[in-house]
Amino acid sequence: MPLKELLRREWGAFRRPGRLIALAAAALAVIAAGLLYASGNHASCAGPCRHDPTSADGSVVGDRFWFLHRGLGRNGAITVRLTAMTGTITYPPPHHDKIVPGLVPWAKAGIIIKDGVRPGSSYAALAMTGHHGVRMQYDYRHDIAGSPDGVSPRSPRWLRLTRSGATVTGAESADGLHWRTVGSVELPNLPDTAQVGLFAASPGDLTLRKVGLGGAVEEIRFTQATGVFDHVTTAGAAAGAWRSEAVGGMNQTDWEKYHNASGAIEKGGAITVSGTGDIGPSGEEGATTVDKTLPGLVIALIIVLMMAARYGAKDGTRDGTGPDAAPGRRRAVVIARAVVVGGATFVTGLAAVGIALPVGVAILRHNGVPVQPVSALTAVRVVVGVAAALAMCGVLAYGLGAVVRRGWAAAVLALTLVAVPYAVATMPLLPDAVARWLLRLTPAAGFAVQQTRIEYPQVVAHYAPSAGYFPLPLWAGFAVLCAYVLAVLWRATTRTRSHRPTNWR
Repeated sequence: MPLKELLRREWGAFRRPGRLIALAAAALAVIAAGLLYASGNHASCAGPCRHDPTSADGSVVGDRFWFLHRGLGRNGAITVRLTAMTGTITYPPPHHDKIVPGLVPWAKAGIIIKDGVRPGSSYAALAMTGHHGVRMQYDYRHDIAGSPDGVSPRSPRWLRLTRSGATVTGAESADGLHWRTVGSVELPNLPDTAQVGLFAASPGDLTLRKVGLGGAVEEIRFTQATGVFDHVTTAGAAAGAWRSEAVGGMNQTDWEKYHNASGAIEKGGAITVSGTGDIGPSGEEGATTVDKTLPGLVIALIIVLMMAARYGAKDGTRDGTGPDAAPGRRRAVVIARAVVVGGATFVTGLAAVGIALPVGVAILRHNGVPVQPVSALTAVRVVVGVAAALAMCGVLAYGLGAVVRRGWAAAVLALTLVAVPYAVATMPLLPDAVARWLLRLTPAAGFAVQQTRIEYPQVVAHYAPSAGYFPLPLWAGFAVLCAYVLAVLWRATTRTRSHRPTNWR
């Protein structure tokens, strides 16, 4: 029978009320759960809510620090000596009732050239960090390593930023005489008159609280960093006094109000700058990612797996899929049915995710909830990718049914292989290491296609499945799912053991 005729026949056989209702229920689960999630989330603030700024490319970033600055023309430089860097961490575990001295790994104190004081504007900074030595960072996403040494009054660190038009070069020195270039970067958005000066910032300290069977949820604590500078010189800078202010807001916490306010103090030729916050690629306020609009995906997955597994287990003695059928006939029918199941599930997923994601994002933004922007191409990739992963899971379940020949047994096996790992790994239930391995080794790895979060080495975060980070790249995760599908379909098309098939539908 020609392939076209075979597909038409199998589509007619698949198109039964029960299966169409199951697909409709799966789509409704994705749409309804997504819209309920979005409608139930509202920004709640005492006064206007403070949202993370966006950079020139539209991404949400962190940009909060204390800034002692003045104007700088198209050609100029700033040179400082950093003699000390200290910090404070409030309420550390296990009792959350103490304030201790210390620096988080990516606390920063140094010098910066920036396109004004608007949060999210272009910049290049050269700074000493808490645990990573000297770093040159620019435009939020980029990080260049300098020397790994720390700083102290006995071992100070000289820092210099030089601007030549749109080019900013960072250099460091141990003695102020012999300089080593850390990096040179282009900032095309830098205006003719930029702002140059000293800064300090300190992101929140991350700890993980155990929940469930070893899972973890994030807890962020307030921190503050303080840098002590002297020998501050500028060339090409505007005349007049320095200006001291917070970029992105500060001095709202009890620690800053009653103990050590963030700011800049000059005394005896030394300038002490204290600050909190961060300058980096991830927003401090925790913008929601677009995949959060798909909480109903696991429900849809369960429905699709059960429907497809039972369909695959239907009696194949008369229609050419039984173990005693001719190999060519059996192979053609199994493949045709897999195409029908995959196609129907793909269209269902495409419609469901294509509605739930954009509408859910629009509702969240209307409710004042910050959402991490994504490009149109990324949004399409998530919609098509999730639909494709759902379709492949349906084909996998169909293949298991064709091999096992028992509908409910195949459904349980499919749920165990796909739905259970996906559900338990993406919730804070299991230890992070276990969750990562589940999403590397099981077909659930295919749902890495929905990931939009990016892991940055210069940002301390909870990079775990329960926080939205899949351990495999989207292409690798989808390849793992496809490998399972191909293995099961091969077994279904080469099955030769003769027995009387049992229909447990």
